[in-house]
Amino acid sequence: MDIILASSNKGKLKELKESMSDYKVISFAEVLEPFEIVENGKSFKENALIKARAVYEKLDDKSVVVMSDDSGISVNAFGKEPGIYSARYAGVDATSEQNLDKLIYNLKEKNLEITPAFYTAAIALVSQKGEFCVHGWMYGNVINEKRGTNGFGYDPIFMPLGFEKTLGELGDEVKKELSHRSKALELAKIILKSQTFG
Repeated sequence: MDIILASSNKGKLKELKESMSDYKVISFAEVLEPFEIVENGKSFKENALIKARAVYEKLDDKSVVVMSDDSGISVNAFGKEPGIYSARYAGVDATSEQNLDKLIYNLKEKNLEITPAFYTAAIALVSQKGEFCVHGWMYGNVINEKRGTNGFGYDPIFMPLGFEKTLGELGDEVKKELSHRSKALELAKIILKSQTFG
């Protein structure tokens, strides 16, 4: 069974390919002309389903499963911001670095050196068998300085619970064990292996 990933994010594609090694995972950009998907949902689940649904509807081959991930970081002190706006926190066309810098700036503005935060990942699956969505979470703290060069996004400032290192400093194996996306993917695998997709 082929899985089409409704994302062109290289970091996500690499992580998903490694985690879903039993399947052939390809980016939708390899099989479709690029097109805009308006993510106007009010939750990670809604946005993940919007992306997966949009790609599935454009495909000629309905035997595939389209998988989409919508994920982000929520900082308790900011009323759970940036949340679903994590990828565009510093503006619609902002880079990951700009989003990260904005969060660090906001932490410093509030004189917060360290404060609780959590990552959420919603993974949607859309196929001729139906629509599904699962979630994974990772809890910890954010700090107001970058540490480490591993990972992507907000990883250089996020310290998982029980660790004094950021995701940017931790090795890939440790990160995979803790990751919100890994947790959601384990649940997605159960759906893929169930009779629903048999």
